[in-house]
Amino acid sequence: MLFSKRGKLKKEFDEQLISHFFAAKQELQVAKEMEEMSDDYDLYIIAKRKIAESKHLFLLKEARLREVKIK
Repeated sequence: MLFSKRGKLKKEFDEQLISHFFAAKQELQVAKEMEEMSDDYDLYIIAKRKIAESKHLFLLKEARLREVKIK
């Protein structure tokens, strides 16, 4: 009985991981576009891009470890 929830929980958290991954990917694209559009060297924009990139790479690594398949 305890182990029957395991499959449902893994599936639920895998779906959450996928949605967070796509949100982080979109955030990274926006941050890159903002950096390209800026005229001067703005540390805030660069820091924001690096944070978005770190989130994206972390979620990508986690998806690979969990062997998540995107449908």
